[in-house]
Amino acid sequence: MSAPTARLAERYSPHEHRPLDGYLVAMGAFGALAAGLAAAAKITGRRPPARPAATDVLLISIATHKLSRLLAKDAVASPLRAPLARYDGPAGAAELNENVRDQGSSVRHGLGELITCPFCLAVWVATGLTGGLVLAPRLTRLAATALTATAASDFLQLAYDRAKKGAGDAG
Repeated sequence: MSAPTARLAERYSPHEHRPLDGYLVAMGAFGALAAGLAAAAKITGRRPPARPAATDVLLISIATHKLSRLLAKDAVASPLRAPLARYDGPAGAAELNENVRDQGSSVRHGLGELITCPFCLAVWVATGLTGGLVLAPRLTRLAATALTATAASDFLQLAYDRAKKGAGDAG
């Protein structure tokens, strides 16, 4: 951590380590993502809609939820998180609990928090999918439809499992 950032971090949170350098790197990367999407739209002549369709907002919202959870919690995606996180146990319904590795680097810690938090990832995923609606709308809607169908299937799987358990308890 740079000396000015270290002093700021000490004043900001004297009793607990907060990875401000990592957060700055993540914010810079997000800014670069947004600027890259805007530049790509300008270069390709694609214009964002004046007002997004309600159906697109709903589709992207559900797809964002699903992709964020897949990246941050799914067992199959754990190799993506393993360099920055440590397995802590199952979280139910094919999800994992993980803790950010304490590796002494604020940047690695901040990125670990980002990659293990579906709420944190959601803004990145939503930005990517929204940019995709401008740059490649058909492909983005197709991918978002698959993610939305998976989210609906998850809900139905959990409801079915609860119904089976409820029917077993009643009899």
